[in-house]
Amino acid sequence: MPQTFAEKIFSRKAGRPVAAGEIVVLEPDRLLSHDNTAAIAATFGEFGLERIVDPDKAVIVLDHCVPAATEKYAQNHLEIRKFVEANDIEHFFDVGEGVCHQVFAEQGFALPGELVLGADSHTTTYGALGAFAAGIGRTEMAALYATGELWLRCPESLRLEVTGEFGADVYPKDLVLYIIGDQGADGALYRSVEFAGPTVAATSPSGRMTLCNMAAEMGAKNAYVAPDEKTRAFLAGRARRTFDEVLPDDGAAYERTLSYDVAGLEPRVACPHTVDNVVPVGEAAGTRVDQIVVGTCTNGRIDDLVVAANILRNRRVAPAVRVLVFPASRATYLEALGIGALATLAAAGCIIMNPGCGPCLGAHEGILAAGEVCLSTANRNFRGRMGSTEAEVYLCSPATAAASALHGRITDPRTVRA
Repeated sequence: MPQTFAEKIFSRKAGRPVAAGEIVVLEPDRLLSHDNTAAIAATFGEFGLERIVDPDKAVIVLDHCVPAATEKYAQNHLEIRKFVEANDIEHFFDVGEGVCHQVFAEQGFALPGELVLGADSHTTTYGALGAFAAGIGRTEMAALYATGELWLRCPESLRLEVTGEFGADVYPKDLVLYIIGDQGADGALYRSVEFAGPTVAATSPSGRMTLCNMAAEMGAKNAYVAPDEKTRAFLAGRARRTFDEVLPDDGAAYERTLSYDVAGLEPRVACPHTVDNVVPVGEAAGTRVDQIVVGTCTNGRIDDLVVAANILRNRRVAPAVRVLVFPASRATYLEALGIGALATLAAAGCIIMNPGCGPCLGAHEGILAAGEVCLSTANRNFRGRMGSTEAEVYLCSPATAAASALHGRITDPRTVRA
């Protein structure tokens, strides 16, 4: 029988045909964790085992609160470093390397046809490179450290066919916000979301990462874009090993096939306090903002920084707004520095921060006070997500963020081009 991408991955790993809905025990190819590794290590320690079963599969990136903002976080990082040393974990990226999802991809761990499990819900990002990548819990990760395998339910699949060309200042972030607003926060609950169609094929790996990253906000178990020449070009010189691409079969059975046309799509904004509370930017325009964040695992890559820099070049941000820029990785930081994008942003009045998650999770570097409003390129805007439960967070693309920085109010980026 023809199979979806998820069914083919599960069948390959199980060594037999697997259909959607089946529960099977699988051995993943890579394991990801971040600052939560200390908690995972503590659970692993309760098993009474001396070492994890396969240190080479573990990839650990410190990114959620870097550098440590409190003694508690510093102790957390110290415990992780001790765990890494005790288990001879080679693939460890300490403070300053960047957001785990960007580092994981840049360092060649996310490969087509492989199964990646990560202790972070936005592990779905790696589907942009043709992997089956899913988030799991800390206890599950500890169990993987102990046994090397985990049971998973093969998800049913949704196929999203996207056509049309993006208009000026409209980006993949706007598309995925539109889809989430259309389908709802549970519209892809425990589903494998396959992004397809000519628009997706024309989108860069970075844009595909945005799509797959945000699929988690629809409840997706994983997201996927079929690998192609763009994927192979991105992985050239990065891939840690050879890989076999996995493509869905023609005639595979999908739970639903949805069609979207980006022609005429307007920039989108997700309003407080849910990601599916999405409106055209015009409906939110004029809303005062105190802080703007450009970065995170959703939109902190080089093309995102360049979009923001191009809008802010030879201009100044509004005096009453704080604009924080977080490159997604050290490599991104250096590239943006080399092409002058960071200088442009700094000259415009932005604050250039270190690579990392920043205030996205409400831990440090820009958390919000009661009554404050933030416009962010991140992926979540839940109440209390970035600080006070009395603050508000709106989500948007880097273009909308940069345009809004000029006025201190949510602004349609199509209205500010020179």
